[in-house]
Amino acid sequence: MTKQIGAQSEVVFHFTIKLEDGSVADSTQLQGKPAKLIMGDGSLTPTFEACLLGLKEGDSHSFDLGPDDAFGPVNPNNIHYMDRSKFAGDMTLEEGAIVAFTQPNGAEIPGIVRNIAGDSVTVDFNHPLAGHGVTFEVEILTVDSAASTPESVTN
Repeated sequence: MTKQIGAQSEVVFHFTIKLEDGSVADSTQLQGKPAKLIMGDGSLTPTFEACLLGLKEGDSHSFDLGPDDAFGPVNPNNIHYMDRSKFAGDMTLEEGAIVAFTQPNGAEIPGIVRNIAGDSVTVDFNHPLAGHGVTFEVEILTVDSAASTPESVTN
């Protein structure tokens, strides 16, 4: 019997994410290592997970997702204008550069330098694929429904 992806299945799969122009934004096949996730663990957006529900081992499928269903729209509140003095003096700033910023809680968040005008640096903290429609291609390698059945717990 072929195993089908359910709400808490453990899934091993290859995926490729393509942009509207057909260019590949990410691919496990190019890396030679499949992805593994437990459905509902938050590693994929709900829309991406919904695309996987019901697929079976051995299935290959392609889904076209608009910006709102993929990585979301560009949020203008995630674009910040910073003074050049906020960057290390020896840092070479150029458009398209990805810079890591430390948040107050110590976590790092990447920002993309979008524009440099004099002492003003525009940094975009949106996901790099925000605002883009994508094609999500998947090949399901294995499905294990055991992830939905917890091991016996001892008290």
